[in-house]
Amino acid sequence: MLKKNDVFTVTVEDMNFLGFGVAKIDGIAVFINGAVAFDVAKIKIIKTAKTYAVARVEEIVSPSPQRTNDNCKVSAACGGCAFRSVSYAYEKELKENFVKMSFIKQGLRDVKVAPLTHAKLSGYRNKGQYPVRKDANGKTVIGFFAAKSHRVLDCASCDLQNAAFAPIIEEIRTFIDENSISVYNEETNSGLVRHIYLRIGEKTGEIMLCMVLCGEKMPCEAEFVTRITNKFPAIKSLYINTNKKETNVVLGDKYRLLYGKEYITDILCGVKLMITPQSFYQVNRDAAEMLYQKAASLANFKGDELLLDLYCGIGSIGLSMADKVKKLIGIEVVPSAIECAKKNAAENGINNASFYCGDAADTEKMLDGAKAAEGDFIPDVVVFDPPRKGCSEELLDYISRLGVKNIVYISCNSETLARDVKILTEKGYKMSEVYPFDLFPRTGHCECVVRIYRT
Repeated sequence: MLKKNDVFTVTVEDMNFLGFGVAKIDGIAVFINGAVAFDVAKIKIIKTAKTYAVARVEEIVSPSPQRTNDNCKVSAACGGCAFRSVSYAYEKELKENFVKMSFIKQGLRDVKVAPLTHAKLSGYRNKGQYPVRKDANGKTVIGFFAAKSHRVLDCASCDLQNAAFAPIIEEIRTFIDENSISVYNEETNSGLVRHIYLRIGEKTGEIMLCMVLCGEKMPCEAEFVTRITNKFPAIKSLYINTNKKETNVVLGDKYRLLYGKEYITDILCGVKLMITPQSFYQVNRDAAEMLYQKAASLANFKGDELLLDLYCGIGSIGLSMADKVKKLIGIEVVPSAIECAKKNAAENGINNASFYCGDAADTEKMLDGAKAAEGDFIPDVVVFDPPRKGCSEELLDYISRLGVKNIVYISCNSETLARDVKILTEKGYKMSEVYPFDLFPRTGHCECVVRIYRT
């Protein structure tokens, strides 16, 4: 029986998607923070449960051949980069296996998983959300929360974030300190500056800055706008977001435009897209473009199809395929995203697209608005890109009963993807090879796309 504070020397056998090394002691799985597969390490048990234990590394006795130097000063405390200490070749192997095992666990043992596709490995994030706090010495710290805590690690420069963000963060820190502007205190739900939220259109270079406040306005607002936009002319949109709630959610519901446009733009698969603060947009533009191109090739369009894009957001996936189909209909639950999708279609001269606000998870009701305007229809191809929880069984049943023959399913969670594919195969569908795309290098996440079809 393993006990807390027990010390063992083990050979690490594997890694999980959280970046923990995995070993077995007396048949019990032990998840080891700081360990890499094939390390020989001295470890200390820090938590026990009935079927597993958690440990930390006390000493690396013999380093794994897959271990690499980690040059990030906060990675051990941050925990955001699950695979920062391993070679990327091994990370790819792990992710391909995670995807395959997701399907095998659902009984889909004949699954074929293609090699993981990736773009750049650093500087790929076009979106950053930085908490702002004071440390014990009263210093303004801006960076990221330490793993499983509310303590902010001072790190304006993250290797995964776009390089344009760090200088902006440092300038805001200086402005806060020079003007004695208060920052948020989570314990008292007081203080003003809560988060700094940045987005960039990588193809256009346009930057959006959103100051998240526990209040309505900043002191010295006019001076702040002049200073930050003069120093960083790429900032084309500057918002105040108000969030006074005691919550872990970053953004509140109220936005006020301080400067510039209500949106920034980017170009994806040749389509110019408007991006608002609320809009979902893939954080890794280059890899997303490859993913969407693969999705279009899997759909094997002939040119006369009706394409239904569910969870369409600002229309990025559907609009990238609009020139390949006769008609595109997009459904999305967020009203502002639908407005963006309509404007994006108009901006790009795409005349065969219509977008409607409705909950894609609400089965038959999801198409009420579309069918009222378009008349009754059966889609030839449906594109899914749901949140991590996947699709509801009711939605999958409805799509099956509609008689849809071709589904292209994009997923950020291979486990819910495999679950939903299993449901569809039980309804007579078949599946193609699964294609994983690394939209989040150095983390435990990856996206997948698969074609689900029946004749």
